[in-house]
Amino acid sequence: MYKVGIDLGGTKIEGICLDEKSQIVERKRVPTNQREGYDSILNSISVLVSDITKNIPDYAIGICTPGAISKKTGMIKNSNTQCLIGMPLKNDLEKILGKKIAMENDANCFAMAEATMGAAAGYSVVFGVIMGTGVGGGIIVDGKIHRGRTNIAGEWGHHTLHQNGNKCYCGKSGCVETYISGPALEKRWFEITGRKEPLTTIVQNLDGTDGKMWKKEFLDNFGVGLANVIDILDPDAIVLGGGISNIDFLYTDGRDSVYDKVFSDLVDTPILKNKLGDSAGVFGAALL
Repeated sequence: MYKVGIDLGGTKIEGICLDEKSQIVERKRVPTNQREGYDSILNSISVLVSDITKNIPDYAIGICTPGAISKKTGMIKNSNTQCLIGMPLKNDLEKILGKKIAMENDANCFAMAEATMGAAAGYSVVFGVIMGTGVGGGIIVDGKIHRGRTNIAGEWGHHTLHQNGNKCYCGKSGCVETYISGPALEKRWFEITGRKEPLTTIVQNLDGTDGKMWKKEFLDNFGVGLANVIDILDPDAIVLGGGISNIDFLYTDGRDSVYDKVFSDLVDTPILKNKLGDSAGVFGAALL
């Protein structure tokens, strides 16, 4: 049986087809086109699946999505791709593709891939972190996804970092995501400096007073956020993914900021950089 994985991201949709030996048969990426809305995303996924399975007689399919499926309604909830919220994505795609679909939160798929075939292979309890357009997390215990009672396990991006803090699309204030996601970090840089620059440029210019202030705030928020996770979950390893995971100082200064805030006299939780890059989600989807 061939395995198809689809990673529905904020900016791109990636598809992969693996053979029975988990070797790549076909792979392709297309833009997400959020602005064109929900129906456009459905169509893009349908066309993508068709393209990568042209010569495949039969296959199983897994899809990773931003957000989770509500056990109560069957609709997508908690998604930073907001046109998906309240929509029956799984049911609609099953009708369009004519197949049953395994569907998981993108952070769960990322964590599964990294815990199975990536940086955290061999660890029992793994917390997988996505830090990019949004902030999410997934928990893997002995090779299995821990979803939680209501499918929100690992959603550290929406625990409160600062009471009465930045407004979040979820309706709350002070969420982790509103401080250490890519857009939030770029917004804070603009507030401090008056310069609108991408994160890749910002992290190359941190020697001045403004840069040091921005970096300190970032490290403090990163440290508190992940220290809270360690205090509650105490995982064997944490793996960072998403565009922000490419910032090297998170594995030195960032690690130290986390360790300083953990409630323990011994803190040695490995904070690892992912091995599968931005394709972890699509491999995780295929593993479903």
